[in-house]
Amino acid sequence: MTGAAGFIGSTTAELLLSEGHEVLALDSLVSGRRENLPIGADFVEGDCGDVDLVRSLGVFDACVHFAARIEPAESMKFPEVFFANNVASTLRLINTLIDTGLERFVFSSSCAVYGDQEEMPIDENRATGPQSPYGQSKLMVEDALRWMAALGRLSCASLRYFNAAGGTLAHPERHDPEIHLIPIALDVALGRRSHIEIYGGDYPTPDGTCVRDYIHVSDLAKAHSLAIAGLGDVRELTLNIGTGVGSSNREVIETVREVTGRELELRVVGRRPGDPAMAVASNVRARELLGWVPERSDLKTIVADAWAAHQSLTL
Repeated sequence: MTGAAGFIGSTTAELLLSEGHEVLALDSLVSGRRENLPIGADFVEGDCGDVDLVRSLGVFDACVHFAARIEPAESMKFPEVFFANNVASTLRLINTLIDTGLERFVFSSSCAVYGDQEEMPIDENRATGPQSPYGQSKLMVEDALRWMAALGRLSCASLRYFNAAGGTLAHPERHDPEIHLIPIALDVALGRRSHIEIYGGDYPTPDGTCVRDYIHVSDLAKAHSLAIAGLGDVRELTLNIGTGVGSSNREVIETVREVTGRELELRVVGRRPGDPAMAVASNVRARELLGWVPERSDLKTIVADAWAAHQSLTL
């Protein structure tokens, strides 16, 4: 597992260990945190694009690939960094693993591959149209994997996440810098920030703010476990991982206020480049092909779990 010391990676590693898998966790610790790594995972510090290192790790039944740069707005400033890290390093990883006999590869993709869509929910047959180098980098890897699967090189699953959120006490959400709405709002509730900024209040949505589909990280982790098993029956999967329910930025902030009992100062500022107005998943295919059902992904549960985890953080 690459990126195993990150928010989603560490949660997934812990789940896979609990299910009886052996997990080797590879992470450069550039953005991941050593303390996130679950007990029981074998840890190697290093870059997933380091061919000699990856080759030295041995032979694996499956690879779950989380390691990536994840900030769409940053990718609009430094696209070359995203293509080097998210595409070139990933392809070096895949090529090396194929040489060692790897058969199953689960890729952390993104709803950013769809770009700005008007009709919701979005299913996997929708035409892609990334609006940022970040989204483009994810789509480029998906395309490469699809060709590899079609030509019999490996089996692969591309999981198009919508908005991962929530958290557990062992694996709270935290990034440096923090770019995600819920943990930023929780920082305001705890007095760690003075206010929260919403990027754009004039989108063509019911309240003018962006609408997103929030998925609990524990439900997201389960999708990866099911995808590993699912690749025993099929050669290629491309699946949305979301709830089918959209929540606006204002609705999220109101839920944070309700859960925490705290007032939050809200400021509406200009739009952020690369942000679509709406992104809500159709998850019919994941339900049908994997038997995946989100269990903790109603917005209030997500915020409540994130609040419990966030209060435990020491900054």
